[in-house]
Amino acid sequence: MRIAIQLALRNLLGAGLRTWLNAIVLSFSFVAIIWMQGLMVGWDYQAKRDMQEWEIGKGQYWHALYDPYDALSLENSHAVLPNQLQLMADKHSAVPILITPATMYPNGRMLHVHLRGIPSDQTLLNIPTQVLDTVLTDALPIVIGSSMARSAGLKKGSRTMIQWRDSKGTFDAVEAEVVDLFVSNVPSIDAGQVWMELTKLQALTGLPHHATIVSLQDTEQLPNTLGDFVLKQQSDLTKEIDEMIQTKSAGQSVFYIVLLLLAMLAIFDTQILSIFRRQKEIGTYIALGYTRQQVVGLFTIEGAMYAVLAAFVALLYGIPFFIWQSKVGFTIPMETSDFGMAIAPVMYPVYSVGLIVSTTLIVFVTTTIVSYLPARRIAKMNPTDALRGKIQ
Repeated sequence: MRIAIQLALRNLLGAGLRTWLNAIVLSFSFVAIIWMQGLMVGWDYQAKRDMQEWEIGKGQYWHALYDPYDALSLENSHAVLPNQLQLMADKHSAVPILITPATMYPNGRMLHVHLRGIPSDQTLLNIPTQVLDTVLTDALPIVIGSSMARSAGLKKGSRTMIQWRDSKGTFDAVEAEVVDLFVSNVPSIDAGQVWMELTKLQALTGLPHHATIVSLQDTEQLPNTLGDFVLKQQSDLTKEIDEMIQTKSAGQSVFYIVLLLLAMLAIFDTQILSIFRRQKEIGTYIALGYTRQQVVGLFTIEGAMYAVLAAFVALLYGIPFFIWQSKVGFTIPMETSDFGMAIAPVMYPVYSVGLIVSTTLIVFVTTTIVSYLPARRIAKMNPTDALRGKIQ
């Protein structure tokens, strides 16, 4: 095996430019696959982190009737907080949120929104709720996200009318003032959402001590149900992101296959040409006592070493590229709110040892198989004809 590797390496280096062209083409596949997979891993990491910091914490309790995709369920999806959750809220380890449908009238237009009541002294989520303590004599302090502000044509200090229906079905309205804006990558807390102080919303709707969902600092040793509330683990709440990334990864696999096919085609053609031009050399190996399978193995190792050379070439420009991308990221050329999911305007790839090793193994195995296919022809060669340079 050692002699075969030495011979294969000598033959490859002796081929000169042809060898390095194949290695460079194959190295593009290395770098492209690792970069794009790293981008998916980085998106997954960033999206889950943003959701945790801005919306879900380490998990949430939902009212049993709450359905985020059914606005009509909001009228009934609330209940008085159980004592355990109320105690956790008092200790700032849980954030109760009351959600009720409402209508906003910004600049003479009508927008359907969700009023979200949240404690102004909470510290678990990044939403700037502290400003909800602002004292206004003739308006209700509210906080909205930047995406909501753009769609509604509002800015900090803007005022608008908000109408809702209380627990008895009576419509009421109040003038509200935007006391602060926040920028978040999580659309579910921004688009169509208006934040106000929890106790004020409870009073306006006639639902004292009620909540719809409760974000938690920790979910360990908590029961699956507490009163009318059902525990949702972080993995349950981020399931859509995992499914989206799996779908994107599956779509990218087509691109990976195309890259590999282009590189493998070059290697396959090179091996065919090599066997055609080196028939006398093959006959000499057999005449010296090499078995046909040993010669096949020699040419297979030769082809497989393209992957090794490509890995070294990829290191030369891949590592600087990966480091640069980790620092500057990849800018999404559109509004991330259009995706409806937690996507930052700049995504930073995350590269793991497992990703690099698995990609290397895939390329190496594929290259070995492609190198073996044309080398099988050697086993059918007649040594005498090979020495004479005759084609079978």
